[in-house]
Amino acid sequence: MIPLAPRLRSQRVSVSSAAPVAPAAPVIPMSVMRRWYMYQRERFPLLAHAPIIFAFSAGGVLYSARLRQPGPGASPTSLAVAFITCLLFFFQLRVSDEYKDAEEDALHRPYRPVPRGLVTIAQLTRLAIGSAAIQLLLALWLDARLVPLLLLVWGYMALMTVEFWSHGWLSTRPVAVIATHMLVMPLIDLYATACDWIVHGAGVAPGLRWFLIASFFNGVVIEVGRKIRAPESEERGVVTYTAAWGSRRALAAWLAAMMMTGACAAAAAHSIHALTLTVTVLGVILTLAVSASIAFVMLPTARRARLVPALSGAWTIAMYVTVGIVPGLRAG
Repeated sequence: MIPLAPRLRSQRVSVSSAAPVAPAAPVIPMSVMRRWYMYQRERFPLLAHAPIIFAFSAGGVLYSARLRQPGPGASPTSLAVAFITCLLFFFQLRVSDEYKDAEEDALHRPYRPVPRGLVTIAQLTRLAIGSAAIQLLLALWLDARLVPLLLLVWGYMALMTVEFWSHGWLSTRPVAVIATHMLVMPLIDLYATACDWIVHGAGVAPGLRWFLIASFFNGVVIEVGRKIRAPESEERGVVTYTAAWGSRRALAAWLAAMMMTGACAAAAAHSIHALTLTVTVLGVILTLAVSASIAFVMLPTARRARLVPALSGAWTIAMYVTVGIVPGLRAG
């Protein structure tokens, strides 16, 4: 996600049984604030995540407001609550990943913050609980009717943390992992839109379903895109789709997810008369994605692999801007 979507765990792939395990970095004494700064820089970089999460949350709120037309536009308060709450949702998903992956990280990725002792799971858990308290207070402040939806998202994330009590079954079925884990994306987006439609007592508009389905496939775009790597960048014990499926199939899956997102986004945009803008912008990015995929298959270098997550991020921002933000602001 850029790791916006939650990190998925599927079948374990050994890229090279002879590949050495990276040595753990030495633990260096440092202040508490310095430790948290380094953790966010490595595992939850705010400068990279905040713009995408803002587009995600603001797009949902403004799309909902546009569906309510005629009527009052989205309030700045709703936009702020949706953004802060979504930012904390994605941080909580990161903590969930740290919990799920603790054993594998200790074995194969000792350079990461938790196995090398920069922060602990217990510290992250306390921070996640504190962030949940902030979300609850914001929900009660904006509209108490948001609380059931907040509990729904938390409940689903809890199930993800324990792998739906089916880790053994899911571990050999990466497609099932994507399908089950990416459902959290429309749930989070539903909460973001609810910061508008619940506050205004409007109910769930019929056109919202396409927006939420687009969020699901957009999560797949981000998830698959960030796990496409060049052969020299693969690590032992690290699951990637290029290692599991090969570069052609992995990129085909990435492009298919983009096309599904684009189709749902177009349907959502059609509901608010923003089809031309959405199709034009997303069409340009999809064309670039196809070109980048062909180039990578022909010559799979690390430099070309980095284009894939970059285009995933651009696609995500473009979808929420063209479907939600621009039409919503025009209506307001």
